[in-house]
Amino acid sequence: MNKRLINPQKLLLSKWTAVTPANKEKHFLVTRLIKDEQEVVIACILEAVINHNEYEIAWNLLKDKTIWQMGWH
Repeated sequence: MNKRLINPQKLLLSKWTAVTPANKEKHFLVTRLIKDEQEVVIACILEAVINHNEYEIAWNLLKDKTIWQMGWH
C-alpha cells in the first residue's frame, strides 16, 4: 500500500515535493490548516515555493506516496 501515517496537527509549515510536478511547481509548503467546528483538520493550503500559488487540498492526500513526497527533493 502506498500510504503513510501523518499527524494532521503537525502539518503546518511542513515541506512537500510533488511526484509529478505541474507548471514547474515541484516544492510546496503547508501554510494553513483548515479545521471543522470540532477543530479537526479537514484540509490544508499548499503554497508553491516557485511562484507562491496556493492550492487547497484534503490533507489526507499527502499520505499518498504516488502523489507527494515528504520534504523537498
